[in-house]
Amino acid sequence: MSRDLVGRETELAILTETVDRIGDTGGSVLVLGEPGAGKSALLAATAEHGRMAGLLVLTATGVESEAQMPYAGLHQLLLPVLGSVTELPRVQRLAIGAVLGSESAAPPERFMIALAALNLIAGAAASQPVLLVVDDVQWLDRPTQDVLAFVARRISADPIVIAAAARTGLDAPLTRVGLTELHVGELDEDSARRLLAACAGDLDGAYQERILTEARGNPLALIELPAALRTAVADGLDLPWSALPLTARLERAFAARLPDLPQPARDALLIAAVDAADDLREILAGTSLLRGSQLSAAALEPAAAIGLVRFDERHVRFRHPLVRSAVIAAETPARRQAANLALAEVMADDPYRRIRHRAQAITGPDDDVADELEASHVTSLQRGSVTEAIWALERAAEMTADLPVRGRRLLLAAEHAFGLGRADLVDRLLGRAALVPLSVLDLARMEWLREIFHDGVPGDPARVLELCDAASRATNEGDTDLALNLLLGAALRCWWSDTGPHARTSVVRTAEKTAGGPDDPRYLAVLAVADPLRQGSRVIQGLNAVVLEGVADAAQLWLLGMAAHAVGEPERAADSLARAESKLREDGRLGLLSQVLTLQVLDLVELGDWARADAALQEGRHLALETGQSIWGIGTQTLAAIMAALHGDNDSAQSLAAAAEHSANGRRLNDLLCCVQLARGIGLTAAGEYGAGYAELRRMFDPDDAAFHATERFHGVTFLAESALHAGRAADGRQVISALEDDAKATTSATLHRHMSYARAVLAPDEEADDLYRQALQGDLVRWPWLRARIELAYGSWLRRRRQVTQSRTYLRSARATLELIGAASWAERARAELRAAGEHAVSAAPAALDVLSTQELQIARLAAQGLSNREIGERLYLSPRTVGSHLYRIFPKLDITSRTELVARVEDLRRP
Repeated sequence: MSRDLVGRETELAILTETVDRIGDTGGSVLVLGEPGAGKSALLAATAEHGRMAGLLVLTATGVESEAQMPYAGLHQLLLPVLGSVTELPRVQRLAIGAVLGSESAAPPERFMIALAALNLIAGAAASQPVLLVVDDVQWLDRPTQDVLAFVARRISADPIVIAAAARTGLDAPLTRVGLTELHVGELDEDSARRLLAACAGDLDGAYQERILTEARGNPLALIELPAALRTAVADGLDLPWSALPLTARLERAFAARLPDLPQPARDALLIAAVDAADDLREILAGTSLLRGSQLSAAALEPAAAIGLVRFDERHVRFRHPLVRSAVIAAETPARRQAANLALAEVMADDPYRRIRHRAQAITGPDDDVADELEASHVTSLQRGSVTEAIWALERAAEMTADLPVRGRRLLLAAEHAFGLGRADLVDRLLGRAALVPLSVLDLARMEWLREIFHDGVPGDPARVLELCDAASRATNEGDTDLALNLLLGAALRCWWSDTGPHARTSVVRTAEKTAGGPDDPRYLAVLAVADPLRQGSRVIQGLNAVVLEGVADAAQLWLLGMAAHAVGEPERAADSLARAESKLREDGRLGLLSQVLTLQVLDLVELGDWARADAALQEGRHLALETGQSIWGIGTQTLAAIMAALHGDNDSAQSLAAAAEHSANGRRLNDLLCCVQLARGIGLTAAGEYGAGYAELRRMFDPDDAAFHATERFHGVTFLAESALHAGRAADGRQVISALEDDAKATTSATLHRHMSYARAVLAPDEEADDLYRQALQGDLVRWPWLRARIELAYGSWLRRRRQVTQSRTYLRSARATLELIGAASWAERARAELRAAGEHAVSAAPAALDVLSTQELQIARLAAQGLSNREIGERLYLSPRTVGSHLYRIFPKLDITSRTELVARVEDLRRP
């Protein structure tokens, strides 16, 4: 065994056993440890084990100087399989082109790049198991880290293993995806002594004991400190290291060798340290310019001889990342700037890299360089690296003499940081921009950027009015886009929390003065979200004029869906959001996709498509986590409570509702609290605890209660009526419904009017009920099977109690069948109980696919039943084709089928009745 692996037998066994299981399952291991703990040696041994076992081994190593180079690490990793890129779907092929340095007409979505990478790796794994070995994750560029996290989440069914290593304490995407973590700590005393004996057997016992004390079980220190000690003893020096952290001691150990190197070698090391590439020719060219004389590779031989670097005819690589940092730390700022300037001259044919080195070779303002660096941020976006674009804009701002221009560049960087979901970065950039004078438009833009991460601060109508003023200024300056963005932020405050009629009216009036109109989705969304009750009919009229087939932009479809949801038009909302979902999947825009999926859950519930609602909720929560959108967490938690309640799991519903309420931290977020009460009320009603359910639901309809919301309460009308009837609270329930009649006159909201038709009938005196039930059933309920079934259940029960048994059975049979198909277990059981009471034995249907499949299996089954191939399903759900195939392998026996042909019939029961 190599000396680098002394004492690491257990860790190596864990890694090799993971590789050996690759035929049965994929997996990922993240090796964590301090610098010098032996992580790289473990990965190297694992890679060799994989090669000996016949695996395709793909490798990448993070380099600190490459951390700002978009997808540099991914390029390393995928290089051996890029020949298969032509087999990818066109949109993925174009996206992965960004990794290769080709520019696209529009910036590729980072998740489309991730999907392309997943399919390249999975495609290779179809013929040969794949081992990904990724070292020094902490130095990888952030886009590559995101891709690795994306892949790691999706390889459980593929013959793919990831073995990665990073320093302890890393906060990065890979540490948040649930990988198996292997912590590599200090060597035990026996192993440390064995390793030291192999490296420093010539030193006397006192020196060895000192090294053991200083090294503290760190393998790299046990190997490197003896050499430093020998040098110090030879020079008659002492080593005052004890007060320094071990990393600093190791850096000093490496740095201690630098003064003895010839100057050409030191110059070459400096160029290599500041260069993001490891190309030998480039490094020698830069060194020649730095020195003013031509150099050959022989200049590096002294550094290689003492173990600082390794090089061949093409590459120069530092032995350890600490060597690079030691070289940089040992040089003066002037020398580092000179090295960057030399590299900039070498890169005359690569403007993108050249301007970055020029920017690091300058102290103080330089508007020419700043202008060029700002222009280069577009290339960063086209190559798929938002983080690199932000760095370029921020550095350009630092070099800008004109203060308003500096502020504009910082605000532009903040906009891109918002796109990444980085609230901390947005705040920092805005703080810097606030220190310089800004134009009128940029002041308005700053207001918008301050707002976008802070929607819904309760009880703050003053902030709504401030945003309206900023929007007015933007309108006066001719920037309608900015004005509507500001107004949407103001409108969302009105939605999440009651800011009062004056604030709502101000948003509407300000919107009316913009250049937007009823044909602009942003305008409709502002009106709908700001004042959904009073503007409802107006918004619905605008929505009805939109031909969805003519709307190609996913963001516009999202806004239309948002507007429709706000005013209570679930059919229009579901249609708009479904089209948006499809386009976002095609584009790989997972950030907005998570919002679209979450937004449509309640609308799908209203339309009886609970299977899709469950799938949308699960995927929306997953993607919100993956894309760092924690702001959506409370909303999905509340929706999960509602879905649990509808499925009859009252205990989970109450627990989730309490957790969501706690997450609000006592803030008066009316929308959230309304949905919390809805979940509690539905859960208790489904459990037959009608009195308690009514008490919870009643709060939603009290204008003085924090759970009151102008239109979200509409979803609770039928449950309020149902619980009131069974709890003996019909009289009070009728008072609530009577108060809602005025709202029904103010808006044409489909949710309100259809729920009211149920409530009027259920709570009506017997002499009026029959006509009201018939009127309710005569409404347009083609896309409302859930509501229709509940009306039929209530009507059938009413008829049975009035001894019209034969007639009641027709309605109860229909209700039972629909409720079973939807998955409304509690209500289906009531329908069966009513049928038994009517003298009919209600035979339960065979378990539907809804009951035996997981949410993701159900998604895959439905897509497969539509005729999509494994590859097409994978593109829709961001899975590898093999993972899809593995799911289908488990789905078939669960449904007692053997082919896709049978699958079509088996999932037929999931379609709308």
